[in-house]
Parts: sequence; C-alpha cells; structure tokens
Amino acid sequence: MPPASRRRHAASRHVADPATLTRPAGAVHSTEIATTPYVTSSSHWGAFEARAVDGGLEVRPHPADPDPSPILGNLASAVDPQVRILRPAVREGWLRNGPGPSDGRGREPYVEVEWDELIALLAGELRRVYAERGPRGVFGGSYGWASAGRFHHAQSQLKRFLTCLGGYVSAVGNYSYGATAVIMPHVVGRGVDVTSGLTDWPVIREHTELVVAFGGIPRKNTGVNPGGVARHTAGDHLRAAVAEGVDVVAVSPLRSDSPGTTWLPIRPASDVAMMLGLMHTLIGEDLHDRAFLQRYCVGGDELIAYVTGRSDGVAKTAEWAAQRCDVPAGEIRALARRMAASRTLVTVTWSLQRTEHGEQAPWAGIALAAVLGRIGLPGCGFGHGYGSMADVGVPGAGVRVPTLPQGVNPVPDVIPVARVADMLLNPGAPFEFDGQSLTYPDVGLVYWAGGNPFHHHQDLNRLRRALATVDTVVVHEPFWTAMAKHADIVVPVTTPLERLDIGASRTDHHLVPMHRVVDPVGQSRDDHAVLAELAGVLGVGERFTEGRTADEWVRHLYDSWTGPVGKRLDVELPAFDDFLASPLLTLPAQPADRTFLDRFRADPDAHPLTTPSGRIELYSATIAAFGYDDCPGHPTWMEPDEWLGSPLAARWPLHLIANQPRGRLHSQLDAGAESRRHKVAGREAMTIHPDDAAERGITDGDVVRLFNDRGACLAGARLDDGVRRGVVQLPTGAWFDPVGDTGLCAHGNPNVLTRDHGTSRLGQGTSGQHTLVQVERYEGEPPPVRAHRPPEFVERARG
Repeated sequence: MPPASRRRHAASRHVADPATLTRPAGAVHSTEIATTPYVTSSSHWGAFEARAVDGGLEVRPHPADPDPSPILGNLASAVDPQVRILRPAVREGWLRNGPGPSDGRGREPYVEVEWDELIALLAGELRRVYAERGPRGVFGGSYGWASAGRFHHAQSQLKRFLTCLGGYVSAVGNYSYGATAVIMPHVVGRGVDVTSGLTDWPVIREHTELVVAFGGIPRKNTGVNPGGVARHTAGDHLRAAVAEGVDVVAVSPLRSDSPGTTWLPIRPASDVAMMLGLMHTLIGEDLHDRAFLQRYCVGGDELIAYVTGRSDGVAKTAEWAAQRCDVPAGEIRALARRMAASRTLVTVTWSLQRTEHGEQAPWAGIALAAVLGRIGLPGCGFGHGYGSMADVGVPGAGVRVPTLPQGVNPVPDVIPVARVADMLLNPGAPFEFDGQSLTYPDVGLVYWAGGNPFHHHQDLNRLRRALATVDTVVVHEPFWTAMAKHADIVVPVTTPLERLDIGASRTDHHLVPMHRVVDPVGQSRDDHAVLAELAGVLGVGERFTEGRTADEWVRHLYDSWTGPVGKRLDVELPAFDDFLASPLLTLPAQPADRTFLDRFRADPDAHPLTTPSGRIELYSATIAAFGYDDCPGHPTWMEPDEWLGSPLAARWPLHLIANQPRGRLHSQLDAGAESRRHKVAGREAMTIHPDDAAERGITDGDVVRLFNDRGACLAGARLDDGVRRGVVQLPTGAWFDPVGDTGLCAHGNPNVLTRDHGTSRLGQGTSGQHTLVQVERYEGEPPPVRAHRPPEFVERARG
C-alpha cells in the first residue's frame, strides 16, 4: 500500500498514536476521555480489565489477581497499526509466477488484495494441492500459543478446518517439554502427569526442608500459563516457602534462576553428571534407600552398577562429576549428605531437557530422588517444572475446560513438532521417534495459524531454506512477524481484544469472560470467519460451522460444558449471559494437598504405575531394546557436542543460554512497552560476566555480535556477575530481523545460532536451550532494527 493510503487506513481505526500505545498497564493521563467502560478479558499471562480510551487502549490487572504479571504492559501494542497486518496480502512473486519453491520468501515485497480475491486464491490453491498430492501434501501442524480463549484458538480452528477437507500432516509434542513428554511415560507411566500433577506448593511449604533445584526455580516464568491464569499464586508460594525456612539450592549458571538462598553456578549442560556424582556419594556412603529401590523400582541394580562403574569401568565419583560440572567435589559430597539427612525435594526445570540428550536430566532427577527413597512422601521426592509455568504445584478444579472439537484427522502421518525443517528439507527420508521407524511426508503447502516458528524453532537460516522448498506458505497473523513476512498468502486476523471468547487454562479453577475491547483493526477478521468462508467455497461449510456463527459457538461451548461440570462438582453454574456479566467464574478448587506418587507409595500393588513393570523404571528394557546410542536404557552421562568441556569450545568459547524472556511470553507482543523496556538500544539484551566482557573490550550498553558457524546476531550488552564466567544469556523471542542474506539478525534472535537437532532418536525434542558462540564488540554503524516494521508493498504489475 502506498504510504498515503496506509495513513488513511490507520486514521480510520479505533487505535491510538503509537506513542500512547506504549504506556504501562494502568497508566492514565488526566486529559484522556474514556469512551467505553472497563471490560474483562484474559491472556496467557493473566486476566485483566481493559477499555478503549480517546484514540487508544488502557489496561489494568484483574482485581482478583494478587500478583499480576508485568507482561500485561505489552497489551496496548496489540492495536498498534504500525505492527498490524492491515489488509490481505500476497507475495508479489507468488502472485506473478504461481505456486512453487522460491527463495523469495522473506525477501520479496507484497501486493495488498481484496478479501474476495484472497479467498479465491487460497481456495484454488487448497483445491490444487489436495487434488495433486492429497492430504499428505498439507502440513497443518501449526504450533503456537495464540489466544487464551477456548473458541478462538487458532490451532484448533485450523485443524478442524483441514480435517473437514480430508486431513493433514500433523505435529506431536511441544517445544516446552518435548523430551520429557516422551521419556517419562517409559519411566513412570502414561497416567502420571509430571508437568502439572506434582506436589502442591502448600505441601512443600509445610513439609520440605531442602529443595535441590536443577535449573533453579526462575520466578519470571510463573507469570504465564496456557489459557491464562486468573490468580497468580506460584510466586507468592515460592517467596513464602523461602521465608518460612525452606532452603533452596539453585543449581544453575544464572543467579537469576535462584529464589534467593544458595546458588551453585554449574557448567551448562552438565547437570546429569552432577546428579550421578550425588548418587555415587549416597551409594558409596550407604545413605541410599535399598528397600525403596527394591520395592518401588526396577533397574536399581543396573543404575547402581553404572554409577559405581561396575558396568563400564568408570566410577561416577564426586571428583569425576566435578571435572564435568565444575562444582567442587567437596560441595557435591556435602550436598549429598544434606539431602540424605533432610526432607528433600529434587526438582528439574523444563529448560534442562531442551538440550542434546535432554531426556537424561528428568530421568536422572527422578533416579536421584529414588536413590534417596523419599518419593511419595509429603514434601519429598521429585518435581519437574517448578518455575517453568504458573500452574505447576497449583491445583485447579480438576475438570477439563470447554474446547472446540477438532474432529478426527484421518491422516496418520505425524512428525515431532521440532522436526519441521527436517521434514521440509528431506521429503521421503526415514527418521526414528520413540521406537518407531517413520518417513517424512512430501509436503507442498504449509498452513500456519496462531504461532511464530521464527521464535520456537532453531537454526533460523536453515528454517528459511526449508520454507523455500514448498509450493505455498499460508499464514494467519495479526502482526507482521517473521513468519508472516515469509508467507505467500498473508491472512490478517484479529487479536483476542477484538472478539468474544471464554478464557480458561488447563488447570485453573476460573473461567474469564473475554469481551471485545476494540473493533477489528484494519480489515482483519477472526480465524473462524476466514475459515468458514473458505469452507463454504470448498463445499464443507456446514460441516465446519455446524450452522453457528463465532459468537453462537462461544455460547454453545459454554452451555454444553456447564451441565456436565455442574453435576460433577455439585454446583449450579450461571447461565451464559450471567457469566458474561460477571468479572469471572470461580469453580471449586481441589484441595492443595497433592503429593506426587503418594498413592503408589502407599500401596504399589493396589496402585501400580502403567509402566511394563508397574514400578518406576530406572532401567527401561523397552528403551534399551530400541538400540538408540543417544538414549540408552538407564540415565546416562553423554557429553554434548556443544558445551564448555567439548573440543568446539576452542572455537566458540562462550556457552549461550537461550532461555525464556522476562518481558514477554515467547515472541508475543515483542513491540510492547514491557518487552522494549528489557532491550538495550532497541536490541535484545545479552547478559555477560564483567570479566568476560573486559577480555573483549565490551562495556555496558555496547552493541555486540554473537556468532558461530550457523549465523550471527546483534544484541545490546548488559554486564552482570550473576552470570557464570564463560556463559552469556540471550533470551528468545526477539522478532527475527535478517539483514539480507548475510545470516545476521539485527535484532538479537538467538535461534540464528542454536542447533536444529533432536534431543535424541527417542524424544526428538528441541535442543535449542544451549549452544556455543563467540562474542565481539560491534564496530561501526550497526544495521537498523526493522523487525517491527511492515514489509515493502508494491502495486500489482499491469499488462
């Protein structure tokens, strides 16, 4: 769109000047005039109240939330026309030449089109691909958090639509705990939830004396939850536990991962070695619980033989562990003795399994807890994910929230979610996954809605090459993210602020009415409206919509949910209109007295696990039979290819930790005020130890270049002795901002540096948490940051 035309479109909308959209949540200027009352809504980082003000948006935390997330400060940017997709758009090269592989994605300008043309183009391309390739030619594994609403959940809408067309290739697992999701069913069975069914915080506060937290307990992550959270309580529980005398030993390269007690700055990616060293001390000094290992576990003898070195000739002593994890052997032995003498909880963050051989950290963590013998006792045993999500250790209502039925996808082809680039680059190639031998399908069309793989995925320059191989990329997006800029057909969709929905998380005991706060920005439409129109053109309209509009669907989901839930909970739930008029709906919460595996502990014969043995499998004959050299039959130390003790460290001497950001959820609303507050000179902040910075001539606030053989990115330097020497930290989620074809991201996205390699052949999870890099001060004028700007637009060629 020409600049003048774009200004006219922006001026016609109910949005603010970009300068006013960056105000913190709750900030009000006395000269502003409210045009609407506050209404409730919800997000993945919490419930809130919002209203349109004179030309803008005002947001404040929900009054029921005792500890609201500061990320709410980003919400005002959601209606900023400078970052929104204002009209349907098609990549100029695709419009001119038709579908086919193209390096133009992410490089060529766009042509804005009318909605009727976009629908016709998209429907025609879907017809072609399904006719020529069948449903195995369409990848609908669209991954991302999208809306906290139960109906307007972009993935669910898309998957329902593609199922109506005949199916699609789907993705399984997630980027958050992909390795855990595969390994733990082999260890404790499929009926055990090791991500949200753990020991409750009140039990920890009452009974625990010592928490040994591998990966720490980072409070910053307790503000977010899929589907939102009405009342943030995890952070308060953690603070109270420490204040009440629970000693937390945080084993992490980052002091910010510690809740404020003891910090052990371990070498990154070496946690399993330290766990084995702790086990060796416990076994060698006869501080382990032999009876527990015999009664509740299988594989205790194999584990002990490995730890003591009887099976491989290498004793995993404290000294052996110290050489790898760089924690003194004396401290390892002293900690093991404390653990044996205390009511100890061993926890492992999700971050530790997002590495090469990531399955080993949670498996070794539960093995360490089993050697201590306290699993199933109040305040003791094993935990996984405290500090990784808001709902870990916080009980909900114990009922499933209402969701949109997606139908049954008839296509059996699946890929692990983190293997999307492998699939696109290697059609027809074999791969292994959890004991299965599978084949990558030959995909011609990628349909993405509600997510940004240029945040979640690794080796982004490789991902760009992968996306160039397909015929067509379709993206539903409200914002000009990197994924939208790599699409052929760009579908502008609304944000949750522009539609009616029900906010609810998987475990919360609240439902939040999500009201429309503002009118749709530009020509954006909700995903359901777009897909309903497409479905009608393609002859499956009635099957997709069942004759309901979006608002009618929201009412239907609520009404069809309240009856069964009300009966189960023995409560009378309000009618839909009464629910909408309320600030939120509170369901009876389960008692906060859960202890992980307590029923199994009380009677393992009456309450066996769903493992082959019915016990905790410290040695898994099933996994051993797979024959994976990168995931043997028991927890094992395997040196990662990229860590500070590896030969690659001579070339790339700094270990990069690409963890979750403090000022946003993943990459969502990166242009928001809270997200920008954490940047340095407009680029993502890289934290480095002052001594490492001094060796490189780097001072606080400098623009620096991080690089390895996969790519490079620019960031703003922040000096902090709370980062272990030899380590730099750069959070994920800065919108990818490639500088031509140089392999450089100007904005600071660490995934240009991370390795696109599965955790192992078993889990095939993402291993993007850690990698090796070098850092240097950037000399000269750095390229400008264009990540939040729209792409170039051109008029359609005539003739």
